[in-house]
Amino acid sequence: MTPPEVPHGTGADSEWVAIALIQTTHGLRGEVSADPLTDFPERFAPGLQVMLRAAERQYALRLESARFHQRRVLLKFEGVDSITEAEALRGAVVQVPQSERVPLPVGRVYVSDLMGCSVVEQEEVIGTVIGWQETGAVPLLQVDCGGRELLIPFTPAICYSVDAANRQILVRTPEGLRGLNPATPGGQSGRRKKRG
Repeated sequence: MTPPEVPHGTGADSEWVAIALIQTTHGLRGEVSADPLTDFPERFAPGLQVMLRAAERQYALRLESARFHQRRVLLKFEGVDSITEAEALRGAVVQVPQSERVPLPVGRVYVSDLMGCSVVEQEEVIGTVIGWQETGAVPLLQVDCGGRELLIPFTPAICYSVDAANRQILVRTPEGLRGLNPATPGGQSGRRKKRG
């Protein structure tokens, strides 16, 4: 049985949180192999109701089983019982309602909650968070400063106050950071690693 589609536009995208990205099929019985996008692997519990979204298609499905294999999670959804049916899910983002996110300890914040926050230094709004880069060491906030990008290390020494509820991050950038950043007005051209 092919999974039934749900009318596109059911729930705003901001009401959903991605927990996995389906890459390919696995085996012949309807399993898919997905990259987990959550720090909480216990999310993948049998019975979990999810929304799968890919391009113009979206499906409301229930998770039948999940197991980890190498760096991926193998997912089996109820009603998806063949490789042909699983193929239709390739490229889909597995989402749960934002209201079902795992509560975080005090002082921790979801990256998605940082998007759109104003970045303020000494009462001056220097930009808006538009992205996040994992560097292997210290993650970087991508900040839009009027059409130019500023990369700010996301560390307590620099981002000393994060108030996602009020959409504001207070920063103390080290001397020279704004001038060295290739996207800052008056900054020099610099090199950044391309991810590919």
